[in-house]
Amino acid sequence: MQSEIQNYNNNLSQSDCEVCNLLASTIDSELTEAESKIWHAHPVWFLDGNPTLGYSKQKKGIRLMFWSGAGFDEALLNVRGEKFKDASIFYNDVSEIDLIDLKRWLTKSREIQWDYKNLIKRKGKLERIK
Repeated sequence: MQSEIQNYNNNLSQSDCEVCNLLASTIDSELTEAESKIWHAHPVWFLDGNPTLGYSKQKKGIRLMFWSGAGFDEALLNVRGEKFKDASIFYNDVSEIDLIDLKRWLTKSREIQWDYKNLIKRKGKLERIK
């Protein structure tokens, strides 16, 4: 795990830190080719420079967000973005994380991608790249 991501996690409550540590370690082990860093103040993973998923602390809990998650056809990723193709789930305890679901979503995040890295260049128009 990147040290800056570990620092982000360590600054959370114990319960939130446990959730984030499990998410980060699972993401790192499943998406070994991804680059991870703190981006816009929270951990984000990129595939070929394209933001793919990340998590952040919000009022409702830890939000795990997949930039292209609306296309995954996954009922549990039920917090949908209004403008883009993102979808999310919230966690408040490590016991809520189903690793089978998470690993399936990580596989889909590799297979289903919209081009967010060129969004500004395309003046807000999203194009599917995978």
